[in-house]
Amino acid sequence: MAARVALFAVVALLAGSGGPARASNDEGDALYALRQRLKDPNGVLQSWDPTLVNACTWFHVTCDSASRVVRLDLGNSNVSGSIGPELGRLVNLKYLELYRNNLQGEIPKELGNLKNLISLDLYANKLTGGIPKSLSKLNSLRFMRLNNNKLTGSIPRELAKLSNLKVIDLSNNDLCGTIPVDGPFSTFPLRSFENNSRLNGPELQGLVAYDSGC
Repeated sequence: MAARVALFAVVALLAGSGGPARASNDEGDALYALRQRLKDPNGVLQSWDPTLVNACTWFHVTCDSASRVVRLDLGNSNVSGSIGPELGRLVNLKYLELYRNNLQGEIPKELGNLKNLISLDLYANKLTGGIPKSLSKLNSLRFMRLNNNKLTGSIPRELAKLSNLKVIDLSNNDLCGTIPVDGPFSTFPLRSFENNSRLNGPELQGLVAYDSGC
């Protein structure tokens, strides 16, 4: 009798759920949107199954004790495609590691929504366009490595507001203008900016236009 009751409970639960649980949470949806954008010749994203309850069981995704996505590590994974604006919905993310891939297109301005981000590693890709001013909203950011891409434009002066920034590497791009001197930029070595043929040295305040050479 007890077995029949238990079986009925299971059947009722499945009937009420409408089938397999689907990743309806916003973080899972955002990550799967990224999955749809990427070509994955090595199959590193095979575990990214949208029918699972949440994304915490996917490889290369780390969650905290509250099942919130705090780390995305796809560095050196041979993926290609673009970084979509959906990643800006991972508001609990602390580490975004997409380095050494074949990613193209621009850095989405929506990454400025990642207020808890500590490390932004997009180096060694084929990213183009400018550095979004919205990254200046990442007040928790300590590491920003965008080197070895094809980024253009000037270094946003707004980045000088990032008082917690300890490391920046913008070398080997096609940036122009002058290097800021305010805030944490006063401590960064010049090698952080080398091999940008149109980028001048630290700005001479009041003497050289900030976007000189752009």
